[in-house]
Amino acid sequence: MPDSRDKKSRRAFGAPLPRPGFFARLRTYFLTGFVVAAPIAITVYLTWWFVSLFDAWIKPFVPPGFNPDNYLPFSVPGVGLLLALFGITVIGALTANLFGRTIVAYWESVLDRMPVVRNVYRALKQIFETALAQSSSSFREVVLIEYPRKGLFAIAFVSRDTVGEIPLKADHGDMVSVFLPTTPNPTSGFLLFVPVADIIRLDMSVEQAAKLVISAGLVVPNHDPEGNGEEGKVPEITEDAAERLIKKHAKKPAKTPKKPENV
Repeated sequence: MPDSRDKKSRRAFGAPLPRPGFFARLRTYFLTGFVVAAPIAITVYLTWWFVSLFDAWIKPFVPPGFNPDNYLPFSVPGVGLLLALFGITVIGALTANLFGRTIVAYWESVLDRMPVVRNVYRALKQIFETALAQSSSSFREVVLIEYPRKGLFAIAFVSRDTVGEIPLKADHGDMVSVFLPTTPNPTSGFLLFVPVADIIRLDMSVEQAAKLVISAGLVVPNHDPEGNGEEGKVPEITEDAAERLIKKHAKKPAKTPKKPENV
């Protein structure tokens, strides 16, 4: 069976490629179907799991008269998720006025009296406020840093400029706080404080960098200085195009110089 280099050379010089066998075609069809079906199946499964999780949490607290499962011959998925979204919206609307802020302040004062719970609550509240604030620039920029040693590079996300005691004690000039994700789970990683002079800014978006990390380098975005490139495959020249290029750039045979006539 010819190797990949033999196939490339045949394709480049316009030679016909050997027809793949029956089992080779079946293997190609299977891998193609797997690539198409696997993402769809995983997406549907995760969506169904997410909806079912909220249904299991919220539906037990719904009054029987408002639960459609009690008067319909089938179960309605997503009721718990819709009620959760509605409840969160109502809480946000109530918190926007003075009465709601007074209630929130009262419950926060109660939590402040609990030794362990108050630390967990404060940390979670600060994380959510920082991540969801409209003026926050968290994870807006993708950079390269040398990690875990010189000569090796890793993708990281800039969270903010490093302030406070850390840049003063490090004495390395201006520094940024970056999050270094792990593969294939980008939700875990390391918090690093890197000098601004040691980072290399990239044009890719945060979403493209996340896909690159999750896929372990298999999904590579096209380079676009404006950051609008989409993931693509390496272009492969077709047999007809290769044949036309060969004919176009083929060297013409050198002309035989004429012998000088005898004078």
